Amino acid sequence: MQQGLLIDDTQIKQLFKTALVEVLEERAELFHQVFLEAWEDIGLARAIEAGLQTETVSREEVFKLLGD
Repeated sequence: MQQGLLIDDTQIKQLFKTALVEVLEERAELFHQVFLEAWEDIGLARAIEAGLQTETVSREEVFKLLGD
């Protein structure tokens, strides 16, 4: 007969919270970098969406404004 470990939802939640806190403490820089990159991606997506709503200009006009 196979014996199992009996654990309730409260214990599972507490174990998960404990594990998550440990990972965040030990790998804080990794999580910081992941969230920073995600935030930058969101900003880029919003810029692209805004750009799609604006008037298109030619390459020559862009370089003219840049002084090239």
